[in-house]
Amino acid sequence: MSKIEYIPFVFPGIENVSCAFTTRMGGVCEPPFDQGNISFDVGDDPYAVRANRTALAASLGLSHWHECMQVHGDILHFEPKPQSAEEVAELEGDGFTTALRGHGLVIKTADCQPILIAHKNGDFIAALHNGWRGNSINYPGKSVARICDHYGCSPKDLLAVRGPSLSPALSEFVNFSSDFEPGHDSYFDDETKTVDLWKLTHDQLAGAGLKPRNIFGIDMCTYCMNETFFSYRRKKKSGRQVSVIWIK
Repeated sequence: MSKIEYIPFVFPGIENVSCAFTTRMGGVCEPPFDQGNISFDVGDDPYAVRANRTALAASLGLSHWHECMQVHGDILHFEPKPQSAEEVAELEGDGFTTALRGHGLVIKTADCQPILIAHKNGDFIAALHNGWRGNSINYPGKSVARICDHYGCSPKDLLAVRGPSLSPALSEFVNFSSDFEPGHDSYFDDETKTVDLWKLTHDQLAGAGLKPRNIFGIDMCTYCMNETFFSYRRKKKSGRQVSVIWIK
């Protein structure tokens, strides 16, 4: 069994919460999904994908696996029913939360931004799939408000990390005015036709009340780093890496 390689992340001061951002390296999938594809939804051999998923869950020590059919919307599920890493996702949405130990919240990406969130005491966690459509409707900020309302906490009690994703220099939007809702002009460079989605996500989280010092980013570009990450913009027929957060 080949071990999926991943980038670990730990929030400062929250020792009971762990995060992992997988790469495309270390799995058993064949080209063009080599090697570490985790998604059943891209046309890959399901047996190889299942092997990668079960190996990852085992290496991270996850007892349960949560995953959504991601739709680029604003749906957020609270304490959803878990599934096995061997199962195809049936729950539609782009985010979820849990307060249970050993329950991994899994976000699939290949350029979009995974956003992992933890309460300062490690009481609960959340995970969001945030593409540019999510930024356009302020999915990060709206989700923070809903999370705080559900758990009865202040946004100042939350920490967030944005995982590897499409970098600002390569976030080209030639139809910016129609793609984005009004109010995002300051993030758009008219000369290069690019949008700084990393800064936009940071500002939406800060605007929702998170302390700027509690907002982190893994500034690694999925498009640029061909040997490390899958990128849909670089190659349409591509695998998916995942970002996982769990309470130990």
